[in-house]
Amino acid sequence: MISLGLDIGSRNTKIAVYDSVDGSVVWSDYTVTEINPIHSVNRLFANVPQAICLESITLRAVTGYGRHLYDVNYKKYSEISCHTAGVQNFFPDCRTIIDIGGQDSKVISIDAKAKIRDFLMNDKCAAGTGRFLEMTALRLNCTVDDLSEIAKSASTIPHLNSTCVVFAESEIIGLMALNESPANIVRAVDISIARRIVSQMASLDCVPPMVFTGGVSLNKDLVKCLEMELNTELYCPPDPEITGALGAAILVTK
Repeated sequence: MISLGLDIGSRNTKIAVYDSVDGSVVWSDYTVTEINPIHSVNRLFANVPQAICLESITLRAVTGYGRHLYDVNYKKYSEISCHTAGVQNFFPDCRTIIDIGGQDSKVISIDAKAKIRDFLMNDKCAAGTGRFLEMTALRLNCTVDDLSEIAKSASTIPHLNSTCVVFAESEIIGLMALNESPANIVRAVDISIARRIVSQMASLDCVPPMVFTGGVSLNKDLVKCLEMELNTELYCPPDPEITGALGAAILVTK
């Protein structure tokens, strides 16, 4: 049985086509969310391979902040439910999910019966989100994708005192003026984000196995920093950007 899931996020819009027979992702893609999110969805539909017959897919669902803006005929699910379902497709024994996106972060605690126990979301402060990485890349005149590689040569790590991205940006500018290396600055940012996430997790019952998902989990240096702060191994699903869309596609088949 083939189903389709959309995740209309604040930064990116994602799509996943799922086969419930073998639990595989048939196809997925993502694009930047435009002012009118419908345009972003239409762009994704235009990219669907010819081998996939969209008209024949009747099981469709949508999640994300823009889910209420989309087709009323689509089943709608919360982001928490969808990220949980998407992660459990790859890691059924997962007990904690950390999702960091461009504008927000989520931590989900799962009980021994694979049910959501509790969760928290941070969509008010950019300090624990991909926005911090974007600002850093802009200041260092590189791309977000470059940051993890740059951090590999880090040595002496400066401490960022600010927990606010606005003030942290001023600190980064100051470090650059002192000729601090880009590698050390990036590592300091990664550590700052990791500590911010861990402090948020303190109010939840977070136990291993832990899965790190969302586009920010592609930053391997941040993964390493978060593992060090948590003192546990983190698992990352393939194509972590589309976890929410995949979860929507899975839930609509239930």
